[in-house]
Amino acid sequence: MNSPPTDTGAQTREAHKATLVGAMVDLVVGLMKIIAGWLVGSAALVADGIHSFSDLVTDGFVLAATHFGRQAPDSNHPYGHGRIETLATLWLGSVLIFVAGGIAWASLTRLLVGEPISAPGIWAIGVAVIALLAKEWIFRYTLRIAKRVNSRLLEANAWHSRSDALSTVVVLIALIAAQLGAGWVDAVAAIVVGIMVGQVGGRLLWESSRELIDTALPEEDRDAMQTVAAAVPGVHGIHDLRTRSLGSQTLLDLHIVVAPRLTVSEAHEIGNAVSRRLRDNFSNLADVTFHIDPEDDAGETEHSLRPGLPLRRDVEGVLDGVWSRCTVWQTRVALDLHYLDNQVDVSIYVRQLPPNQSLDDAANELRHASRDLDWIGRLRVWQGPGKG
Repeated sequence: MNSPPTDTGAQTREAHKATLVGAMVDLVVGLMKIIAGWLVGSAALVADGIHSFSDLVTDGFVLAATHFGRQAPDSNHPYGHGRIETLATLWLGSVLIFVAGGIAWASLTRLLVGEPISAPGIWAIGVAVIALLAKEWIFRYTLRIAKRVNSRLLEANAWHSRSDALSTVVVLIALIAAQLGAGWVDAVAAIVVGIMVGQVGGRLLWESSRELIDTALPEEDRDAMQTVAAAVPGVHGIHDLRTRSLGSQTLLDLHIVVAPRLTVSEAHEIGNAVSRRLRDNFSNLADVTFHIDPEDDAGETEHSLRPGLPLRRDVEGVLDGVWSRCTVWQTRVALDLHYLDNQVDVSIYVRQLPPNQSLDDAANELRHASRDLDWIGRLRVWQGPGKG
């Protein structure tokens, strides 16, 4: 399925709008919770209000990260600024764990001391219900936008809002229990809220840390990319496909196997076709780097780590020495070299053969004269203007 080109500017504006709407909700809901909790003496409701204000702080961070993280590449950041979103997610997870620890410790101390908690009243329960509905709505709204603009950071912020909604459920239960006379449930609920917040923070830390160490995309995504690339006409195989994430975008490297004797320009155009097909099918691809292989060397030692074969200038110098008396070599009009199977295949083009000499005779003469050169593979003589 083809995807339309990504409009980064429009995506950033959508992400900003969703975050600003969420920030307004967090501000109102946080104030309601803290004021109500302070008035009725509910530690759980106050803790939940602090959680909402932590959402407000991270909303501001998300705004900055989505703005700077989606800027175009520059000379100092040739791969773009996507790691800013990753670092923001890492920071967000750290803040959540810090907040969770403070909430849980304060509530545990209150529980052990046995501080009495009075009934909160119906209006405090009503505040919790309103807050729950508001946070659940902002979660669904933000998550929908995050999926649309493909922002992992915005998605993380949406789940932060969901954690606030879930903690409000726990607080609501505690308020009802306190209203019925079981005040100790309030402190227990605050501890549960702290644990829930900490779990969300730990998940964000884990995911962003995996991205920072260039963890590959899931196997099913890589298999899908390999299938798309292998279906391009002229592609004989795909190997060494590697992926990594850069914020909400993906970087892809792959090796493309083509017919061994294609021209450089044709092989390169096949690679361009693979890149276009991949970008059409995976809109989050920010960069595709391909390497053309004339043979399938998957799993073999990197070529640059092997002893090298002589390049054209050296090849011609050696062959000038061993074929100096061969007329077909002296009258050549073109020379093609193909580096295959750790040898150099040589094709010589001549306009006209010497009298009484066939192409096979000329090839046999050359082969005999170069019999001590073990790096020469196939040797062929062609009559014509050559491919150059």
